[in-house]
Amino acid sequence: MTTERQAVGAYGERVAAQHLQQQGLVILHRNWRCRDGEIDLVLRDGDTLVFCEVKTRRGAGFGTPAEAVTQHKVRKLRVLAGRWLDETGIHPRAMRFDVVEVLPQRRGAPRVVHIRAAF
Repeated sequence: MTTERQAVGAYGERVAAQHLQQQGLVILHRNWRCRDGEIDLVLRDGDTLVFCEVKTRRGAGFGTPAEAVTQHKVRKLRVLAGRWLDETGIHPRAMRFDVVEVLPQRRGAPRVVHIRAAF
């Protein structure tokens, strides 16, 4: 991945984290990694544990950011969530998988779309 793409991704994750915190979610982990991959954000929304994938796009030429969350990525995130649960020993009553789209604008604040229970 190029440095520019990494910077765009890091920017999107910061924006998403701030947006979710403003909505009352509590961040438990950012960029949690294991040998099989990474979960962008792990949060608590009341009694619900939330695994969140953040997608940032600078334009619409390749579709919406959420469209980049393929079935392969969904399967991988579910496996990673299981690993996170095993590692932390946390057993939530409820959990969900969200996607946050971040679309920087030429002027003003970025557009943020929070898709709850995306898959």
